[in-house]
Amino acid sequence: MAAFSKGFLAKRLSGLTARVRHAFALEPEGQPLSTEELALLERVAETVVERGMAMPAILFLESVGPMNFLGGQALHFLTPILEVVFPRRDVERVARLLEQRDTLSRLAVLIERRTATGS
Repeated sequence: MAAFSKGFLAKRLSGLTARVRHAFALEPEGQPLSTEELALLERVAETVVERGMAMPAILFLESVGPMNFLGGQALHFLTPILEVVFPRRDVERVARLLEQRDTLSRLAVLIERRTATGS
């Protein structure tokens, strides 16, 4: 009976460990973005530069970078409210982008490039 319970317990603990590891797993950085996601980031960068907000936007993006995943989760939570103003598809796309660790740094680079080229 003791051998059965040790094996059973070890199996349960192993399964629990795997589920916890999966729950807290992070996406690796540098995953490719779809063309739609890149176009969205380009539009944001263009709008920021056109309004003369490049430097404040870059400072903001660099300072909140580590919290982008939380921002994505907040957008998922607020989607029912935000879809009154924005299309649900766009809100969900931005939320998924924010869940990727390097999205904000990519956006900062796009803003910097647009500022450097003057377009």
